[in-house]
Formats: sequence, structure tokens, C-alpha cells
Amino acid sequence: MRLTVKLFAVLHQVTGVRETAVDLPDGATVRDLARALWERYPGLREHARTTAYAVNAEYVPDSHPLHDGDEVALIPPVSGGAHV
Repeated sequence: MRLTVKLFAVLHQVTGVRETAVDLPDGATVRDLARALWERYPGLREHARTTAYAVNAEYVPDSHPLHDGDEVALIPPVSGGAHV
């Protein structure tokens, strides 16, 4: 199956890409996708514990099953700005 992966903020900075395509076997989960991305972009591994995942704009756990054509967003923690 082919997935579209979107990377935001520091994850974009680590990889140098905002979007990439990943091919995985049928039955793969978000966890499998994360492992494939760690192989491709080793710097992502250091952000693994704090990265949230969304599949087709819905937050999901890393055990969530994936399907051909899914769009997966990797979202790092976000903090607010300074008070003025």
C-alpha cells in the first residue's frame, strides 16, 4: 500500500521534507510506518516518544491499522507563544 506522510515543525527540519510517500505491506500499522521512517530518516527516532500521529485528520495510537491511500501526519509537541 502507498501512504502519504506529512511532517511538521521540527520533524520537517530533521528530515528536510514536508511530505513523502511510503510503501508498506498490507496490514501495516502506524508503528510499522514509524519504523520505516526511522530507517529512512534516523533523526526522527529521537522524537519518537513525543510524536503524535493523525491518519486522515484523526489522531490515532501507533497500533492503528493503515490502508492504501491514507494520509498520515506526524505531529511534534507544540507550545504556545510568549505573552506580551
